[in-house]
Amino acid sequence: MMRERREIVRLWHECDGAVLATLVGVEGSSYRRIGARLLISDDGRYAGAISGGCLEAELMRKARWSVRHGAVVQRFSTEFDDTADIPYGLGCGGIVDVLLEPSGTREFEAVMSALEASLGGAPQSIRTWLPRRGSPLRRSVNGIPALAGDEYLEELLLPPQRLVLCGAGDDARPIAAMASLMGWDIAVLDGRQQWARPERFPQAQCVAVVSEPSRFDVRAGDAVVVMTHSYEQDREWLLAALPVGLRYLGLLGSRHRSALLISEAAAMLGWPVERVCEQVFAPVGLDLGGDGAEAIALAIVAEIQARCEGKLGASQRMTAQSVAEQIAKGGASRYLQKQCAL
Repeated sequence: MMRERREIVRLWHECDGAVLATLVGVEGSSYRRIGARLLISDDGRYAGAISGGCLEAELMRKARWSVRHGAVVQRFSTEFDDTADIPYGLGCGGIVDVLLEPSGTREFEAVMSALEASLGGAPQSIRTWLPRRGSPLRRSVNGIPALAGDEYLEELLLPPQRLVLCGAGDDARPIAAMASLMGWDIAVLDGRQQWARPERFPQAQCVAVVSEPSRFDVRAGDAVVVMTHSYEQDREWLLAALPVGLRYLGLLGSRHRSALLISEAAAMLGWPVERVCEQVFAPVGLDLGGDGAEAIALAIVAEIQARCEGKLGASQRMTAQSVAEQIAKGGASRYLQKQCAL
């Protein structure tokens, strides 16, 4: 939905008039969650979606006519067609309520401004009193609580997930591309100027030459993937990132290399190895199978998404015992080179 939010805000700035459709109620099965939005401009363009493609065409055809007297909630059935109370049937298995509101109103401008502000990093709390039983549409953004007994739809618009890629090698490029499809904010950092170039990562909001991790502000809510291919640089990034308590911290590399880095980081921070293992996803990415940079990128993005949504099942994370087993196989001398040989 974050990518859709960006597209909706972009279309809002480009069009002269529009109708905003918001999913506000669901009974039974629905492809989208409450809060999904579709913006339909008066010139026929649209952004976002409120279904799997079933309702969009119908809404685009009737949206402007539906709001000729102001905002309205319409019910759409995806179960059957033969009813006067439900105007549209699709056979998908559920019933949805959709709020339609025209541009040019205070309520419309308030919600669109909130969408834009959330993309800029500021969480937005929205309360919407739906136009039912003769009451008009009302909306409060980051406002005072509602009166007791009032029924309203409450939404919390969170900022985009920020993904920090510590390493600008070729294997970082498909990660950035896939993360952009999720609507995440992407920062790509590397000490090598010839690799950390904006044209190599057109989807990223930030591409910077950073030789010292302490010079970049990594935040607790970030997802960070350490992938410089330099043993020493990866260790420096781990030392900088671990105390922050990140939402996600992944380390690219073999189990043996990762075990050595985890052990050294723990010793340098004065932490138990178990504590580092609890914070680091290594080997990075879900075990999805496949080979090559794109397959690895998919595994990494999928693991980050699962972690952020609280849906993470079995992963490949190391334990203190597996770290000790890997260290017994040899030291770090094989990894001690300033840059990847490739």
